[in-house]
Amino acid sequence: MQNKNNKQNTGYTIIETMIAVSLFVVVVLIGVNALLNANLIHNKSGNMRSVMDNLSFIMEDMSRNLRTGYSFHCFTSGEAIPSSTSAVVSTPKSCASGWAIAFESAAGDNTTTDGDPIDYDDQWVYYINDGKIFKSTLGPYTAASFVQLTPDEVTINPVSQFSVLGAEIPLGNKQQPFVGIRLVGTITFKNIVTPFSLQTSVSQRLVDVGS
Repeated sequence: MQNKNNKQNTGYTIIETMIAVSLFVVVVLIGVNALLNANLIHNKSGNMRSVMDNLSFIMEDMSRNLRTGYSFHCFTSGEAIPSSTSAVVSTPKSCASGWAIAFESAAGDNTTTDGDPIDYDDQWVYYINDGKIFKSTLGPYTAASFVQLTPDEVTINPVSQFSVLGAEIPLGNKQQPFVGIRLVGTITFKNIVTPFSLQTSVSQRLVDVGS
């Protein structure tokens, strides 16, 4: 008699193949999920960096314009920005905590020495209200004359403030007015809230050379 040995062909069975494919799919899914999460984090980081760069630019813009300005008027609680032509915004006033600041820009006209009347409509104004920072370079100071500087993702807290020291000091004592800016708030993006705090100080560049 001839012995018949039933020998199975060597190779992968269907079950082994299914297990291998399942493991491969799981690994691929984990890798794709990690890649998507990394891309999402990168996009969020980029958007957050863009907002922070915007805030830094706003702070630098205010600092540069205040540094070259003069006749600072700090508005305190209960004091309103006039909505019509007024000398109030060009009257120097110091304060420790103000919600707005007005000043004569470097190119402004605050004298009558040039033969023209004093122009009280060219003062610049920054103010903080309803969680936003606004700016006007043209009076009279109505809502239409102000533009919003901060993006909608940024909320400025009420503790943010302007401060002015030495605004009323007369010409001749060789002391420069000193302006402080403090911005505290949050950035909300994709339901993620990130707090921030920015602070800077500016000394008037206009040299007091009076005797």
